[in-house]
Amino acid sequence: MLCGGKKSYFAAAVCIITLTSMVTLSYLRLQRLSHLPKIIQDGSRCRGKITNSTITALKGNRTFIISPYFDDRESKVTRVIGIVHHEDVKQLYCWFCCQPNGKIYVSKAKIDVHSDRFGFPYGTADIVCLEPESCDPTHVSIHQSPQGNIDQLPRFEIKNRKAEAFSVDFTVCISAMFGNYNNVLQFIQSMEMYKILGVQKVMIYKNNCSHLMEKVLKFYMEEGTVEIVPWPIDSHFKVSSKWHFSMDAKDIGYYGQITALNDCVYRNMQRSRFVVLNDADEIILPLKHPDWKTMMSSLQEQNPGTGIFLFENHIFPETVSTHVFNISAWNTVPGVNILQHVHREPDRKEVFNPRKMIIDPRKVIQTSVHSVLRAYGNSVNVPMDVALIYHCRVPLQGNLPRESLIRDTSLWRYNSSLIMNVNKVLYQTIL
Repeated sequence: MLCGGKKSYFAAAVCIITLTSMVTLSYLRLQRLSHLPKIIQDGSRCRGKITNSTITALKGNRTFIISPYFDDRESKVTRVIGIVHHEDVKQLYCWFCCQPNGKIYVSKAKIDVHSDRFGFPYGTADIVCLEPESCDPTHVSIHQSPQGNIDQLPRFEIKNRKAEAFSVDFTVCISAMFGNYNNVLQFIQSMEMYKILGVQKVMIYKNNCSHLMEKVLKFYMEEGTVEIVPWPIDSHFKVSSKWHFSMDAKDIGYYGQITALNDCVYRNMQRSRFVVLNDADEIILPLKHPDWKTMMSSLQEQNPGTGIFLFENHIFPETVSTHVFNISAWNTVPGVNILQHVHREPDRKEVFNPRKMIIDPRKVIQTSVHSVLRAYGNSVNVPMDVALIYHCRVPLQGNLPRESLIRDTSLWRYNSSLIMNVNKVLYQTIL
């Protein structure tokens, strides 16, 4: 016997550790083997219907596919961004078809439900499959079984297959626009501030908005600034407008915001140097630099190896205003005039102050709303004297008198350019 005889306790412990290690390594090897692609058909053609929907329900209605992405940062895998029921979905398979030989490979998927599910039964998931070594598949199907007819399965294009040069420096991800959104003036002001600060692209996951807002979006799409991703999440789920299940017991939280943010990160991984994760009523306002490009160059120089930069959120209540910049032409436009709201709420020491982010998307694996869940790079909290989030909305501390608020006119540094640019948009769209 390997561990027989009258051995010392020390020898026995070494023996147990050795056996445990051997068993563990064997188990891990078997696990990896079980996930390796296997040929199930040879010489056939890839005939499944290609789907271009943003959200696709798989048969059984417990798994919803957003989009697959090629990811070779650790190994050659297809990472599918999806939404799954956290208890009911136990097993999924990727079906790859290799052209031109028509060999069909099936890989068992690793289903990684993101930790920030906030109690809702459905959550964002990474469905990760090893790809065949012998080809670079352009499409994938997802199925609950390793057997079946690939012709009956929807096929999804695998994005990010080809490396590209960055087409933009900054992309803003806004998710999701819902509730017949009609805050037109503030939206235009945010868009023009983003452009002043150096943004070339704004991606909006749109559920619905007002007719007037549609006209504004059409203008920005034709200009080339805005890209709309249709987001019909309420066609598939009972959707909550709250962030936690305890506040509103539905299928998924806040119109699937976390899923949209993760999709936006991967969608822009190869085309944008930085991705900005914030809402349409939020502006990351540099206080030491004129724009985001110079700010991020400085921050990266000071924080080598950092891929996630977090900025403090500060509420500028829309209920407290100043008469400065009361522009008569703007009074007919629905929404808030941010130039008139320059008083911010003081921090509450006992309350967590949430942050929003500028990230290097190539260093992010999974993100939540206020932090990154998994990443390759470090995270850094950007000091408030470098930048803050100007967030104009309903107050969180509504009982505070005006004199308890902090007057902060940092936004006014940009007033001349902002007013001129907003007027141009309004006269071309609404006025």
